[in-house]
Amino acid sequence: MSLLRIGVDVGGTNTDGVLIDVARSNEPSRGILAHFKAPTTPNVSEGIELAVRTVLDEAKCDPKQITSLTIGTTHFINAVLEQDVRRLQKVAVVRLCGPYTRKVPPFIDFPPHLRDIMLGYIGYVDGGLQIDGSEILPISEAQLLEQCAHIKALGLKNIVLVGVFSTLDTEGSQELRAREIVQREMGEGVNVVCSSEVGQIGLLERENASILNASILTFAQRTMRGFKRAMQRLGLTCPLFLTQNDGTLTTAAKAASLPIRTFASGQTNSMRGASYLAGLDLRKEGAVGKSVIVCDVGGTTCDVGVLLPSGFPRQAAAYIEVGGVRTSFAMPDLLSIGLGGGSRVRVDAEGKTTVGPDSVGHWITRDALVFGGDVLTGTDVAVALGRADVGDASKIADVVSRELAESAQATIKKLLENVIDRMKTTPEDATVLMVGGGSIIVPDQLEGVGEILRPPFFGVANAVGAAMAKVAGEVDTIEILQGKNLADVLERIKKEAVARAIMAGGDPNRVSVVDVQNLPVQYVTNQATRIIVKATGELSMSDSGAVDGEEIKMIPEEDEVVEPPKTVLSLAREEVTFDVESYRPYINEKKEWILSEQDLELIALGTFVLGTGGGGTPYPPMLICKELIREGKVIKVVDAEDVPEDALFARACFMGSPSVSCERLPAGTEITTAMKALTDHVGISKISGTISDEIGGGNGIVPLILAAELDVPAMDGDLMGRAYPNMNQCLPGAFKIPGGVFPAALADGVGNSLVMHSAQTPRQVEIIFRNICTTMGSRAGVSVVPLTRKQCQDYGVVRTVSQAWRIGKAITLSRQQNDFKSIPRRILELQNGKCLFIGKIVDVQREVRAGFTWGQVTIAPLQDDEQDETSLGIDLPACGPDDKLTIPFQNENLAAFLNKPDGSREILITVPDLLSVLDSQSGANLGTQEYRYGLRVTVIGLAGDPKWTTTKEGMETGGPGYFGLDIPFVSVGTYRQPKSVIREYGPSV
Repeated sequence: MSLLRIGVDVGGTNTDGVLIDVARSNEPSRGILAHFKAPTTPNVSEGIELAVRTVLDEAKCDPKQITSLTIGTTHFINAVLEQDVRRLQKVAVVRLCGPYTRKVPPFIDFPPHLRDIMLGYIGYVDGGLQIDGSEILPISEAQLLEQCAHIKALGLKNIVLVGVFSTLDTEGSQELRAREIVQREMGEGVNVVCSSEVGQIGLLERENASILNASILTFAQRTMRGFKRAMQRLGLTCPLFLTQNDGTLTTAAKAASLPIRTFASGQTNSMRGASYLAGLDLRKEGAVGKSVIVCDVGGTTCDVGVLLPSGFPRQAAAYIEVGGVRTSFAMPDLLSIGLGGGSRVRVDAEGKTTVGPDSVGHWITRDALVFGGDVLTGTDVAVALGRADVGDASKIADVVSRELAESAQATIKKLLENVIDRMKTTPEDATVLMVGGGSIIVPDQLEGVGEILRPPFFGVANAVGAAMAKVAGEVDTIEILQGKNLADVLERIKKEAVARAIMAGGDPNRVSVVDVQNLPVQYVTNQATRIIVKATGELSMSDSGAVDGEEIKMIPEEDEVVEPPKTVLSLAREEVTFDVESYRPYINEKKEWILSEQDLELIALGTFVLGTGGGGTPYPPMLICKELIREGKVIKVVDAEDVPEDALFARACFMGSPSVSCERLPAGTEITTAMKALTDHVGISKISGTISDEIGGGNGIVPLILAAELDVPAMDGDLMGRAYPNMNQCLPGAFKIPGGVFPAALADGVGNSLVMHSAQTPRQVEIIFRNICTTMGSRAGVSVVPLTRKQCQDYGVVRTVSQAWRIGKAITLSRQQNDFKSIPRRILELQNGKCLFIGKIVDVQREVRAGFTWGQVTIAPLQDDEQDETSLGIDLPACGPDDKLTIPFQNENLAAFLNKPDGSREILITVPDLLSVLDSQSGANLGTQEYRYGLRVTVIGLAGDPKWTTTKEGMETGGPGYFGLDIPFVSVGTYRQPKSVIREYGPSV
């Protein structure tokens, strides 16, 4: 019995189609009866119709025999990337958040022009959940109806509902209940999107994805109707599916309501199609228990991804940018290099052969030597070596010598080996699938690759992947494990994932769990754990028609007309070209540094480096500062020397888990409430400025927010000079000065505050506050008793805001000059220290103990054939090819050991000196949670302030012994006071 499926993939250049008899998938042809490739047409439906008609005719197949039609398309993402006002509509966003999140409003990080197109309305109502699933506040129907009245008055038809931790709402009491109320009030003529159905944990990114989704809904609904009409003209009676970013299927009706899930399906389709064509699913049990790397080599680039044992691509990092908008929906993890069949081959003055990254692209049949052109390309090399039979080999017989061809082939080999190794998850030899027309340039053997598979029909792998896509069900939630059995919790969640896959159309007998992730949450004491379970299975043909039987919602035609915006909203601003080399910060005549948005970006980059692997991301507080500037607030920074020594500086920071800080965004009252409770308690009425307890990470930005709110300056300095995991690990706490760590106050955003007047030891403040913070939802504002300017100088580290700014400038300048190798050198010009190691991560171990992430990362040196321009021009300690660097960490990096093959080791650096790990490819600092196998990294050490490194108090609180390391302190240099931005750029005296 035949089981016929059609797959169509609509790319930016070509539309591919394929007809597969799944019942014949065991045959060498894998059941492929017909295939099609042609340039993509302006009218996508017409191109799809042509592809389907062609494969039906070629196979002489009755349309009524087809059991499913599956389409993969870039149609929807192109509307966003092109910022097409004809296909995008304005969106109303209503947050269910109570008092929280208001300091980081919707659309805050959208590119200005896209914001102009999409921003329709912003509202806030009661609602939202804490990390343990309890309510922040119950939703208010009256407040929702009030928001509906505003939205109606504006004539908006696309609404997004975003609740804090809405992805944890298993009872539907938040977003789903709110949608019922809004839909009932607004009628069926509007689209209402719940963010929990779009993205995962991370409120801003999930909201952004939901906004993009809502803006293209009307366009998606029209497109789906167009696809359906094309099927009717073709005589197809089968269900219509679309492929999603993660390689699974969704119905046409669901795609019309969640088109964002189809944005990047083409790359995934290619990877899964390659796997099917290579017959990986037919291999014996045990032979498919490891990941497989897929290389898609085209004319210009080579895209490399990883297929997991589940048969689905490895997903990229939590945050993906689409059209300049940071989002959190699933996307395949890909690396691309400039290598393809059209890559230009050159020999430089020193005789070195290079291949790419530039290419003749689609002009290869005109420009390549074998086609009568005058450009030596990768394809010419393949023909010269007898690896390919294209064009006319006689045209290169006297031009391309064997020596040149072999040299170019060696370069191609090295490029591929490097990019493949970066995608590997273990040091073992990998299995690699080669697809794409440019794969003819790839040699038959690669170092680190055990097997290279070259499947048939690789030119239509995208369409094959679409036709053979599976259904899936996923649960991504946070569970509080106190008093629970982990095995029981996992079993319950697995059953829910399987049930979701079956509801999506999966065959109940062929659905299974393929992925389970257990990720303990940091900085909490209630055993909160994020659990992600995914189940997949084959499409059930018995009731697939019922699965696809949902009606595609359609907003009335008269409401579909999209007109270009006639006015520019006040929130929008023009894009500003930022040339960091010529940029000068503004210092006024009062010697106050008035921060711009560009300054904030530089400071945020620098604080992350000074966070030494911890401290949390500075991204949300940086956005808050930007929004304050847009509202007309002024953020000022002053040098300590320009302030009276008895002036009082308020201390501000957040305590809690990064998992909460990315979801329950600040209300804006936490810090000010804590500070008022504290200052009332101690009887302080006048504050002259603010200062950070730690410059490293997000808390390095928080005092700037408070300074703007109080209209006072922030001091150019902090009380730590880095980041440490505990509240008592600031210099005032280390030296146990009066007011060093207590009295202190803690506050949330819903009116709860607490003052701790005294403590047995500074450490007790950390322990007690950490437990109370967990009760407050694992995120609270902290204010410690203010210190005088003199105390801040005597027990702090001055000019660290300047230092952060300069580090950010060094990174940005290198990026703008495309000179990433200079980043470590430029940072080390700002502070004494050393570049300790350049290599790749080969092992990471982690565990969570007492709310902190403990672990160790191992880094191996780059071998000679792995060296590239990112590893040149830097002095390094003597290192053998078999030496390895290990870095233990407790949220922050603690030390670096150079381990020798004979078992000996050398200590290169320890805390309190600063140890940071940079991504060699981008120069970005890596948090310890971001360490993973294969990353090329540069390890730098910076000298710590002498108050830490040369005093008994500093070493007891911040040295290796505090973290249980029985090793001596090893420094990388003598501390050099940072150069003041105010002194350099301010008016001359």
